[in-house]
Order: sequence, then C-alpha cells, then structure tokens
Amino acid sequence: MASIRSGLFLLAAFAAISASPVAAQTPSPAGAKAYIINLKDGAEVTSPFLVQFGLSGMGVAPAGVEKPNTGHHHLLIDTKLTDEQMKEPIPADDTHKHFGGGQTEAMVTLSPGTHTLQLMLADWSHIPHSPPVMSEPITITVK
Repeated sequence: MASIRSGLFLLAAFAAISASPVAAQTPSPAGAKAYIINLKDGAEVTSPFLVQFGLSGMGVAPAGVEKPNTGHHHLLIDTKLTDEQMKEPIPADDTHKHFGGGQTEAMVTLSPGTHTLQLMLADWSHIPHSPPVMSEPITITVK
C-alpha cells in the first residue's frame, strides 16, 4: 500500500511539473539596444580577435541574478534564433557563446572564411528579452 501511495505521489509530482508554465520572457525597456563596439559589417580580422559588447538602455548582470532591466550577453556565430527559440533558454554550443559572468568583451577564435556575428542579451535564465535586445548581425572575414 505504501508503494502505491508513493507511486501516486510521484505521478502527481510529474504531472504538476509538466503542467507548469514555461518560464516567461522578461520584458525589456523601450529603446534598449545591444551592439558590437569594435567591429563593423565587412571587417577583416585575424583569429583570435576581440569582440567588444555594447549595451544601452539596460545593465549587465551575471546569469542567475534576477534584477529588472538587466541581462547578460550571448554571441551568436553563423546562426540565428527562430521565433520559438526566442522564448527558450539560448543553447550553449560553438555557435551560441554564453557570457553569463557579465563579461562585456571576449577573444573569439574562428576558422578562416566568412562568418556572421550577432549579440543577443538574455535574462537571468538565458531567455531572450521581449522585445529582444540584439545587435544587427554583421559579416566578418577571418583571414
């Protein structure tokens, strides 16, 4: 009987978790902008190279710190986020670089060729804000 009760308890707990709403997007203030400071569209660089992250209208806070009008940077390399991905935590991989420590610049190593870079600010839980705070994508050439 005890095992049936604990099984029912676990079933109820899993049902509650699966019925929980997905974390909501954090609102961003009007006019907030992210931008790449030191590189312009069409730049030619040698690898590794420095990318400086710019932000106006908001502040930077490390991942895990929930504070209004703040977020942390992510650098998207040769990729974009779909509308659905904009409502989820940004993945962490070679094309989605996380700077959850509150970094405002990074050395980036890329293979020779043409690449796209875009900054995306995300909230304390790695979910992009609504409306999104992101830079225009730029194309660079690594020599």
